[in-house]
Amino acid sequence: MAIIQWFVNLGASVILPILIFLFALVLGIKPAKAFKSGITIGIGFVGLNLIIELLTKNLGPAAKAMVENFGLHLTSIDVGGPAAQAISYGTVLGSLAIPIGIILNVVLLLTKLTKTLDVDVWNFWHIAFTGSLVYMATKDFALGIVVMIIHMMLLFLLADISAPLVQKYFGLEGISFPHGTSLPGFLIALPLNWIFDHIPGMSKIKITSSTIQKRLGILGDSTFIGLIIGLVIGFLAKYPVDKILQLGVNTAVVLLLMPRMVSILMEGLTPISEGAGAFVKKRFPGRDLYIGMDSALAVGQEAVLSSGLVLIPITLLIAIVLPGNKLLPFADLAMIPFLLPLMAAVFKGDIFRTILGGLVEIITCLYIGSWVAPFVTMAAKAANFKIQSGSSVSTLTEGGLWTTLLFVGIGKLFTWGGVIVIGILVLLAMIWQSKRSKTQSQA
Repeated sequence: MAIIQWFVNLGASVILPILIFLFALVLGIKPAKAFKSGITIGIGFVGLNLIIELLTKNLGPAAKAMVENFGLHLTSIDVGGPAAQAISYGTVLGSLAIPIGIILNVVLLLTKLTKTLDVDVWNFWHIAFTGSLVYMATKDFALGIVVMIIHMMLLFLLADISAPLVQKYFGLEGISFPHGTSLPGFLIALPLNWIFDHIPGMSKIKITSSTIQKRLGILGDSTFIGLIIGLVIGFLAKYPVDKILQLGVNTAVVLLLMPRMVSILMEGLTPISEGAGAFVKKRFPGRDLYIGMDSALAVGQEAVLSSGLVLIPITLLIAIVLPGNKLLPFADLAMIPFLLPLMAAVFKGDIFRTILGGLVEIITCLYIGSWVAPFVTMAAKAANFKIQSGSSVSTLTEGGLWTTLLFVGIGKLFTWGGVIVIGILVLLAMIWQSKRSKTQSQA
């Protein structure tokens, strides 16, 4: 356990290059090339995190100022994704997520129930989060372990189904997103897209980054859009003029640099993807493989990031007027774009639909995040997270996901019986997807 925790504490920027290097060697890639790929991916990941940190460090205080300006008095504070990660891996049960996830992935690959090889093991914290909450709700350690397994299976299933869309829309060949924050939006976007198509006049409304730029010229450029959004948020935060301008420029920087950091990361991934393809073709004729990665690769895409930034002030407004909401959006406001990559792909980059879909998900996140707050608070205390006496904490983009409601709600209400039913349904869906994928490849 101590070794596992030490490895986890290295952080994704170290863990990922090491795993990529070892994986490349297994694939038969020469050590020098494998090392370069691992280092390049590490550099890209660090660069990506620096840009995200620039975004969160600037938007975080602005979001807090907006909260204070609106005079919100809600009972649970949104502590954000980074805190949720610390809470997840800080419990004894959560620390088992990485070995459980790796073993499960290997078993599912060998049984042909998934095509995703998830190298992004740091993000196994998503299953650690639900498993820990179920344990807090039921005091059943074994049930928490089973929930982690079924949650991981669900993520692999959705990653496989959405992979062709991810690869086509984002241009990420051979990549899938078994990412716990982004994938829930995929199943929300599918029915919404059908509904939008059948609303009279809705199909005629199409706002994409290319159409905006075509009609507005330089005013529609993503960098300029980032500048305007930053200026508006700074204004709502009642910043002085100099800070408003700084926030505007920093937001523009994020929109410009994030796609470039992704291109560096993809440069390192390309040899791995090619090596994985050759390895599978040689040893498993007729099968292909997806490399599972963090959806941060897609957050910098213009439709995703623009929609996410627009939704930040809207989320605060919704939190004020939503009846029964107890969650105060704060730390996760800057992470809202991570809810949207799969939505943007389903909506084919339509910013109007992505914002509407995001609104639907955020409303559900506020309600679910309010409901799950007592269990998040208990998990935070179990992980020795410093919580003031009488305080209640939750998270908007993780605690508020429908997957959290599914597993924690079923686990609390129906315990083993309900969880086993979900597991059987997920397994049957994986078998169906495997047969469907095989049929499509033979066609």
